[in-house]
Amino acid sequence: MAKAPILTPRADDFPRWYQDVLNKAELAENGPVRGTMVIRPYAYALWERMVAEVDARIKAAGADNAYFPLFIPESYLQREAEHVEGFSPELAVVTHGGGKQLEEPVVVRPTSETVIGEYMAKWVQSYRDLPLLLNQWANVVRWELRPRMFLRTSEFLWQEGHTAHVSEEDARVYAERILHDVYEDFMVNVLAIPVLTGRKIPEERFAGATNTLTCEAMMGDGKALQMGTSHELGQNFARAFDIAFSDETGERALAWTTSWGVSTRMMGGLIMAHGDDAGLVVPPRLAATQVVVLVVRDEDGTVTPAAQQMVDELAAVGVRAKLDAHTATAFGRRATNWELKGVPVRIEVGPRDLAEGRVVVVRRDVGEKVPTDLSAVVATVPGLLEDQQSALLAAATARRDSLTVECSTLDEAAEAAAHGFGQIAWDKVGADGIERLGRDAVTVRCLRTPEGGLPASDDAPGTLAIVARSY
Repeated sequence: MAKAPILTPRADDFPRWYQDVLNKAELAENGPVRGTMVIRPYAYALWERMVAEVDARIKAAGADNAYFPLFIPESYLQREAEHVEGFSPELAVVTHGGGKQLEEPVVVRPTSETVIGEYMAKWVQSYRDLPLLLNQWANVVRWELRPRMFLRTSEFLWQEGHTAHVSEEDARVYAERILHDVYEDFMVNVLAIPVLTGRKIPEERFAGATNTLTCEAMMGDGKALQMGTSHELGQNFARAFDIAFSDETGERALAWTTSWGVSTRMMGGLIMAHGDDAGLVVPPRLAATQVVVLVVRDEDGTVTPAAQQMVDELAAVGVRAKLDAHTATAFGRRATNWELKGVPVRIEVGPRDLAEGRVVVVRRDVGEKVPTDLSAVVATVPGLLEDQQSALLAAATARRDSLTVECSTLDEAAEAAAHGFGQIAWDKVGADGIERLGRDAVTVRCLRTPEGGLPASDDAPGTLAIVARSY
């Protein structure tokens, strides 16, 4: 009898495959409250790597980390009408505390523009105080009616940046800098996910923003995933919270603000962009464990010390390596588990290998098994990791490009979006076109110039629309 596959094949049922990966690779489980999740240690280690990489880029862009309260007075959200209207269906509101009804209900943080705006108003007095560049790593709550782990949960982890500037131009430039130098750079060069950057249409903007910029990625089933956004907020929040300053002439002026964020949704993107029928595939630059040295068996006690020495030597050259000497568990099961977890390189060491002065090196992305001289392993692995990083980005880019279709009509765009991305002139879409595409569950993911840049406005001549089904 043929052995049943560990995971549902992606081609058979992509959502089921995704859920199987979450479970079998020990990434996350449903929390006790509907819409919440428990992030297991292996997945949290990947999240910590994401945090470290993104945080370093945020600091390089000049922002400082701070922390603001989880609870926000309900009245704060009501000061910016479009903002509260946009978030009202998702709000979790606390009405009782300490056994008593609160004088004013408090909202569990869905995002922090309002509370940070309150404090920006206190901290900004002069143009010399600007730009004020803040970021926080936190959890947020948005009550989700159709939860899916990592993609849409009622509570998730993220960073949210909030800045105030002297001019509209300064705010615009900074929002674009975050989009490209922080988000796009991280997603392309660490996650190996080739994102399209573009401008959101007005209907898809962040509530209260004057412009929303986005990073859109294609998943393994051809659907789009919004991986991160950067917003120009104009003077809407500055007006609502009186974020004002004395300019160089001594005149009072309102600041221009931005906000921007990425979240644990990137974990979902990682799984769906690179995963295969054997499980997760983790790009080496992201991997918390880049190499696992796997002891096949060790009856005489000589293999484990040799494997540990290999781990130490790999660590000495900057490789994040781990030893698996749990020989009480069958070798095949352990090898399968590491494959499920997507560790980039597996090195298999047994007594016969040591006697012959070699090991077997297995590359996760292509499954290739290469006998390698023991003396050459440490020198070989760093290059192998970089080759795999490049190959994952190239494969994801080729898949996206092959599933992106130039379209001249809305019907063609809707058909293209059934399997991937459609690209169509924005002036052929319009309000009627948005409604027409929506009947096929297709949305405009972003607007781009023909050269792949950011359009200067919603109706800039020559603008192209990327349309797709999405998560």
